Amino acid sequence: MSKVALLLAGVTAVAFTAACGGTGTESADGRTVTVYSADGVGGWYTGRFAEFTAATGIAVNLVEAGSGEVVNRVDKEQSNPQADVIVTLPPFIQKAKKSGLLQPSGIDTAAIGAADKDVDGTYVTMANNYLCFIANPAVDASALTWDDLLKPEYKGKLQYSTPGQAGDGTAVLVLLQQLRGKQGALDYLTALQANNVGPSSSTGKLQAKVDKGELLIANGDVQMNLTTVKEKGSTFDVFFPVADGKRTTVPVPYVMGLAKGAPHKDDAIELMTFLLAPDAQSKLAPEAFAVSPRTDLTEPSAPAEVLAGVEVLPIDWDAVLTDLDADLAAYQQATGS
Repeated sequence: MSKVALLLAGVTAVAFTAACGGTGTESADGRTVTVYSADGVGGWYTGRFAEFTAATGIAVNLVEAGSGEVVNRVDKEQSNPQADVIVTLPPFIQKAKKSGLLQPSGIDTAAIGAADKDVDGTYVTMANNYLCFIANPAVDASALTWDDLLKPEYKGKLQYSTPGQAGDGTAVLVLLQQLRGKQGALDYLTALQANNVGPSSSTGKLQAKVDKGELLIANGDVQMNLTTVKEKGSTFDVFFPVADGKRTTVPVPYVMGLAKGAPHKDDAIELMTFLLAPDAQSKLAPEAFAVSPRTDLTEPSAPAEVLAGVEVLPIDWDAVLTDLDADLAAYQQATGS
């Protein structure tokens, strides 16, 4: 059994019903809020939406997609808005703001730290999450460095999701830029191509490949990977490659905003307030292995234990967004992806 599996063995399993994109039932009086969300916290949503509907009579319609696709869909629907609430990862939530797809919600975010919310009130972190890597149990990942991943024994046995297509893949590029500078990141990823299986638009699909041994190493994120260990009994290990003697990562939070032109604005604000309240937030760690951004919730959690000793580098996501197109073009040219 992997170290992560041992860590989670004492956590009570929660039965999750996967929320289906585009589905939902209206309440008796027809009140419905539509949430467009990056996938990954569907189980936590299921319980919270049921509680919200029971308390308010407002039904919730959840549409899940990739983090970039969520924003693209809202953009295409500007002439006929369908989404009330948008939940996605950075820098895509910043892109939504810059594109005029969000409006201030006015919800109370006093318990949320300044780094986890927009100064203009257009978005706020709903659940904190962090980039990580996963390794098949055949690999001792406890002290793997970034340079170790370049070794020939990982040829055809390593894969990471593609920057610009997957939020976690974009985070790999951002982290390497922090550690090595922009050119250093490109040089490293170019060298890594010798081992990389090839492009992948989905980070989640890499988990099963690592579990089966088709891959030995892949990127991931703490919330998704720990949930998979608990729900599917996966035995891969979560790890953070070492650089200069330190394990480091970057945040990949789920960030929530009120869609501009939201058809059910008032009900959407009520839902957003509910999801940020202490009761809902306290269930993030045990049910979704995510970390609450609320500064008044400090209970120990499995994610916190996994992150012990790992340095989380602060990221200016607005700066990332400004350079993103150029950085992705440079990445594609350097790696041939």
